[in-house]
Amino acid sequence: QVPLVESGGGLVQAGGSLRLSCTASRRAARTYAMAWFREAPGKEREFVARISWDDDTTRYADSVKGRATISRAVDTTVILQMNSLKPEDTAVYRCARDRDNNRFLSATSSARYKDWGQGTQVTVSS
Repeated sequence: QVPLVESGGGLVQAGGSLRLSCTASRRAARTYAMAWFREAPGKEREFVARISWDDDTTRYADSVKGRATISRAVDTTVILQMNSLKPEDTAVYRCARDRDNNRFLSATSSARYKDWGQGTQVTVSS
């Protein structure tokens, strides 16, 4: 199992930006598809964004499309840039690694991802 460590969360006013990072302990972040999910109190875990392992194809949830950008920075790090933040973006953001590439599971389903970080808190004030 490859530990994943998130950073970059914090408190920001609505309309602001945050840059979240997910760092893997080895170069495995480049070898697998990576994704971000978020968990808000009282809500189900929600898919945010995904980047493929081969050609860096990206996919976004409708709720963040146009405001979020997922990208790779060196082999061990995946970035989630969040702009125009809203109070409803408040959540713990967790990165995940698609270790098994099980195509029978949706790429936006948390069940597809076997390795998870502990998360970083993002709080957006109105």
